Amino acid sequence: MYQTPEERREQSRIEDRELIADAIAGKQEAYKRLMKKYHNAIAHLIMRMVGNQGDVEDLTQEAFIKAFNSLESFNDEFAFSTWLYKIATNNCIDYLRKRKLKTFSIDRPVGGDESSPQYEIPDNTHTPDGEILRTQQNIAIQRAIDALPEKYRVVIVMRHQEEKSYEEIAGELDLPLGTVKAHIFRAREMLYKQLRGEVGYP
Repeated sequence: MYQTPEERREQSRIEDRELIADAIAGKQEAYKRLMKKYHNAIAHLIMRMVGNQGDVEDLTQEAFIKAFNSLESFNDEFAFSTWLYKIATNNCIDYLRKRKLKTFSIDRPVGGDESSPQYEIPDNTHTPDGEILRTQQNIAIQRAIDALPEKYRVVIVMRHQEEKSYEEIAGELDLPLGTVKAHIFRAREMLYKQLRGEVGYP
């Protein structure tokens, strides 16, 4: 039977509300169905924002983890997709801001000529308090990683400390690519929950 766009949107919202209720109740299948439903749309949004294919899957998973950890605060008067897009967008903005800070070089010549005047910008990031906070964050992260079950700890270390691609991890561990992605997603979810409330983490 033909449905108008408005009817399809309303049916989708009803489905989302049911899945969210099931997810909050602890049903893992509901999480999988929500992620399957919106994964490609969120990944496409993130790709348009960051323009770096290599980071899209990581940022997509982070967006879903943040959304899933905040499901109880979701107001079902609004569309879940809109809420999810906002979380993904904010996540991308944070990522781009951090990347800009990391890649900006105070030694880069103003005019591209090595003999040209160079930027002289005071570095205010290396304050004693800042160093202490970063050290505490690193300790908290490493402690959380060490506490992960072996199968999750291995993939997180390979992905984020050894900077291997999903394909490389799958090849080295002789695991299906989908299993690697699922393990990394679950590991990040566990880390996010464990680090929430730790030093410097929301």
